[in-house]
Amino acid sequence: MARIGLVVNAGLTLVKLVAGIVGNAYALVADAVESSVDMIGSLAVWSGLRIASRDPDDRYPFGYGRAEPLAAAAVSMMLLAAAVGIAITAAIEIRTPHFAPKPYTLVVLVAVIVIKWVLFRRVLATSEATGSVAVAADAWHHRSDAITSLAAFLGIAVALIGGPGWEEADDWAAMVAAIVIAANGVTMLRSSLRDLMDRAPSAEILNQVSSAALNTPGVLAIEKLKVRRSGMGLYVDLHVQAKPLLSLHDAHILSGCVKTSIRREIPSAIGVLIHMEPFAENT
Repeated sequence: MARIGLVVNAGLTLVKLVAGIVGNAYALVADAVESSVDMIGSLAVWSGLRIASRDPDDRYPFGYGRAEPLAAAAVSMMLLAAAVGIAITAAIEIRTPHFAPKPYTLVVLVAVIVIKWVLFRRVLATSEATGSVAVAADAWHHRSDAITSLAAFLGIAVALIGGPGWEEADDWAAMVAAIVIAANGVTMLRSSLRDLMDRAPSAEILNQVSSAALNTPGVLAIEKLKVRRSGMGLYVDLHVQAKPLLSLHDAHILSGCVKTSIRREIPSAIGVLIHMEPFAENT
């Protein structure tokens, strides 16, 4: 999907830029700038996912999963930079008299909104299936582009309907688009930073791990469950309590059974570390 997004964004950027310049629609030019950031963002996501998919090695024994939230953070920062640039230029344009936009720019924007919304839905579905924050960032990037295109459509429509004296409505639409872009950038940056800071996943995932471990025959109790995300995978650290007189051999077999149960319940658990402890009645 990242490749498809890259190709689509390249085409849309060129169309919006040319139509915006020729059609005197700065909101459309601002939208083209946002699409160019989308294009760079899709490239960053693609590169991040390729790196994150590498197998662990001696230099990176825990794998390259961090490349994925780093790519998402980079996309977020590009969104924020684009928002600032668009806002500054829009403020200048509002104070500068210019011609009203051309009517055909509305047709271009309708096509863009439809295409970007379809991309958003498909990429979001992919992110939900894989659990990738970078792909999710790319999806919301497409959504922000659809929203900015809608803002540009409304601004240009107001400028055309209002007639002379309403030309700056196009520029105000670009300002609204900048605010939307900045909001999406902040949201995505917070999400990627959470993964980089090893924030625990959702309670649903923690409950799945707990249930898988407790339902394993021989497990009497669990404690100190820690789960962190690395790219599209999860690392689990869990203390399991069993019969105190269990032999080391049997404890080793039981820990393997717990790992298998967890991985069967959560296929994305790429690393499961089990600490075996004697069960105590007072715990």
